[in-house]
Amino acid sequence: MLFQPHLYSTRLSGPMELVIVQNYNSVLTLSHLYQSADALLVHENDAIHKICAQLMNIKKISFRDVNQVIAHQLGSVFQPTYSSEGASQYSRSPLGDLMESLVPHPEFKMLSLRNIPQMSENSLAYSTFTWPGLIKHLRQMLIANAKMEEGIDWQVRPPLPGQPVPPNASANKALHFNTSIANLAVLRGKDVQSVDLGGFRDPALYTSWLNPQEAFKVWKTPRAFNKYEKSASLVSNSQFLLKLMDNIVGKAWNMFASKAYVHQYTKFGIEEEDFLDCFTTLEQVLSSYASL
Repeated sequence: MLFQPHLYSTRLSGPMELVIVQNYNSVLTLSHLYQSADALLVHENDAIHKICAQLMNIKKISFRDVNQVIAHQLGSVFQPTYSSEGASQYSRSPLGDLMESLVPHPEFKMLSLRNIPQMSENSLAYSTFTWPGLIKHLRQMLIANAKMEEGIDWQVRPPLPGQPVPPNASANKALHFNTSIANLAVLRGKDVQSVDLGGFRDPALYTSWLNPQEAFKVWKTPRAFNKYEKSASLVSNSQFLLKLMDNIVGKAWNMFASKAYVHQYTKFGIEEEDFLDCFTTLEQVLSSYASL
């Protein structure tokens, strides 16, 4: 019997969302998906909106624009590639290969996706890219938990070998360095076989309980993607969502403690015990990722 992995791609609300019960909805949705899916590929609404405005130069952003950016990012990963060095044919099970590469433990299922470059067609016509530049930016985006190449914090560095972990590190504190469990790079375009990816194999990027050589995988194809001569994507299982998810859970809990809008859910069969179960699930997820 063939095993069919279940990957859900979901958008997560941020501060720009104006629905009063958005945090309730996020908690209920994420907790249920976390228990039924093998992995969640999370897109943050605010980050996608910034890509549309700042990188794509879209003045009036529509749902179509947002969905096109997400579709571009997903396509940059799931279009055919060679999933191993020396492979003679494209991967026949990219979803299964992705799960095998990025989800080594059922407690850790949150995946993020970064893709560079992304720009308007007008800008693309006058732009050139080099692999060293793309890889340098993509690595720093991972380390500093940046969602796009503009505004990367270049001051963030991996911890030095032997440096002790601060005893008070928790999900409630802003995490400057984004610790990874596993990463998958997907490279598309000319000269792809000559790209140096040694920076992604640095043990300092990863949790101590997984061999860095096993924690990083790469897929490649010389075929260009969506008019970009060279493009690079990174799918990561990391602490990327800690700060946002802790904020969402905290706000939802404050509302729940005062019973705000709970009646809107109970009349549709969602009881207070269901809320408590969902809070418990996400608090465990937060605790697990914070401990990396």
